[in-house]
Amino acid sequence: MAYYVGVDLGATNLRAVVGDDRADILSRAETATPRTSGIAITEAVLRVVREACAKVGVDPADAAAAGIASIGPLDLAEGIIDGPANVPGIGQVPLVGPLSELLDTKQVYLHNDTIAGVIGERFHSDRNPDDMAYVTISSGLGAGVCVDGHVLSGWDGNAGEVGHMVVDPDGAMTCGCGRDGHWEAYCSGNNIPKYARHLAETTADSLRTDLPLNDPEFSAVDVFEAHGSDPLADRVIDRVADWNVIGFTNLANAYAPLMVRVGGAVALNNPDLVLDPVRERLEETTFVNVPDVRLTDMGDDVVVKGALASAITGGTGERTT
Repeated sequence: MAYYVGVDLGATNLRAVVGDDRADILSRAETATPRTSGIAITEAVLRVVREACAKVGVDPADAAAAGIASIGPLDLAEGIIDGPANVPGIGQVPLVGPLSELLDTKQVYLHNDTIAGVIGERFHSDRNPDDMAYVTISSGLGAGVCVDGHVLSGWDGNAGEVGHMVVDPDGAMTCGCGRDGHWEAYCSGNNIPKYARHLAETTADSLRTDLPLNDPEFSAVDVFEAHGSDPLADRVIDRVADWNVIGFTNLANAYAPLMVRVGGAVALNNPDLVLDPVRERLEETTFVNVPDVRLTDMGDDVVVKGALASAITGGTGERTT
């Protein structure tokens, strides 16, 4: 039996899985993502891969291939992360070279995490669709896109950064990347609390609120939990819905996906408030194609399963590959 490795490298957590050629996960290992140096992250990746292999009794050198789903930005030519925005000060993180050496194979495929998400969704879909997208709404916001059977990576591996589409030309909110008006700046988990503070300060008719705006631990969870009982929380959720509709409209008009699957903690934990407004309004805002928008069926595993599917299919998600 052939064995394959999948790695999901996030800003907070890192995990590795070993699976068979049907993408059934046989073992797992995980750890917190180091925040001290790029080399520390590389070493942690190798460590969890070794641990996952050991749990199923596989020598790492016997793995046929590996897929890596990673935070970005990426440099595919070098096989590295080039200064991850969500782990500041780290610099470069070597990935493909060290993992290729550990596994003794050149079949190591590196992707942005959302691109891995669409590979996983495509592989595990009943119809193996040629035109689809995967969107994550979590601490950040991004997408992976497949058009005419081709997963779009871009020359440097950073295609699908829809979170950095401008949805607000007035640029009231600054994104984590330093630019203004981006979709992620309004609707990601990291930025919803900032947007709540902004609306509290700038709304003409001051809204009553019990939200702990000045608490350092104030989070998007507080906003969603207060919806329906707190006027400011209601305003924030309504405006986030507006920005999400614009973002999904841009995605649909740009790539014409037949289906869009959505993951990430913000969407998975609040599907009615996040996705229902999009589904209700997309037909009015989309030019031609109105995609079927649903939550992913794979929950938190969608990205690591995408990495594993990438290893099996040579980075395509095409089951006949």
